[in-house]
Amino acid sequence: MSSPAADRPTLRMVAKEAGVSVATVSYVLSGRHRSHTIKDTTADRVREAASRLGYRRNDAARAIRTGKSDLVLLSLNVLADPWSQAVAATVSTAVTPLGKTALIVADGDWRTLLANRTPDVIFIDSIKPDPSQIAELEAFAAQGVQIVVFSETLEPEGFDVIRSGAEPRCHLAVEHLLEHHDRVGALTSRTIGFARFDAYLNTLRAAGKPIRDEDIEVFEQHPEGAYRAAMALLSRPDRPTAIYCTTDFAAIAAVRAAHRLRIDVPSELAIVGVGNTLEGEHLDPSLSTVGPVEFNDALAQIIVSRLTDREGAPGEVFDFPWQLIVRESSRV
Repeated sequence: MSSPAADRPTLRMVAKEAGVSVATVSYVLSGRHRSHTIKDTTADRVREAASRLGYRRNDAARAIRTGKSDLVLLSLNVLADPWSQAVAATVSTAVTPLGKTALIVADGDWRTLLANRTPDVIFIDSIKPDPSQIAELEAFAAQGVQIVVFSETLEPEGFDVIRSGAEPRCHLAVEHLLEHHDRVGALTSRTIGFARFDAYLNTLRAAGKPIRDEDIEVFEQHPEGAYRAAMALLSRPDRPTAIYCTTDFAAIAAVRAAHRLRIDVPSELAIVGVGNTLEGEHLDPSLSTVGPVEFNDALAQIIVSRLTDREGAPGEVFDFPWQLIVRESSRV
């Protein structure tokens, strides 16, 4: 009785079916054919032959043989966030010409991910200050996994660390709103141990403004939850005239809720988000925000640099200070 592996279609079988060499099949199915003199019609014939035979690349075997998986993994905590979507799109665009595939993992469970796959590079957008998690991160890096981590506190230990300076900068958004508004409300995903929300509280206290529970709404971490929270806050008869949102997607939801309630932004309601996402920039009205400038392109370049042979590199810190970006949604 033959084994499943013996029955699996091979590159040689696909080459025979398509009438080309094994090398041509390898180039086409790896996604690298555009960098070689292979006609598109030939590439199409190879893909059709592979489809007819049910051929699938054996990435696990390839990783054992070459040490490369051609995968760039993106561990993103909130995939519905426009920031996450923009990161995924930009990184994918940068690595695809190199024959790499960007694979997105939405739950942020990078430990399980690395235990089962050996990516060429992994980007982790959120890590808890848990000693066991940090120890595992260092262990994976010591094994040669190329890692880029978004963290305000971690030091590089064989992996790269990206810092944004978000915590000391979010107060700029609240200060900007307080210049023309006595009551500034908040849309936040949580209220305890969250630096972005602490910036709201501390800035109001420093300005001598009262903190009203009725001016604060907590949203679930997706656009629909943020929209419901914004509707609840803006439907109150004595609503604030300005809103600070701890993410851009919550601010975008607030703009849409204001449109639904026929509240003009910014003449009747000023809104500022956090993150500087492309979707916020293209919103009508364009969204004021606090965030880094040209971050996504820079991140993609860091990941591309990690795709080169950097085994044993000590890791670096990349600092992207945030700034206030005033656009139409809060402009007087």
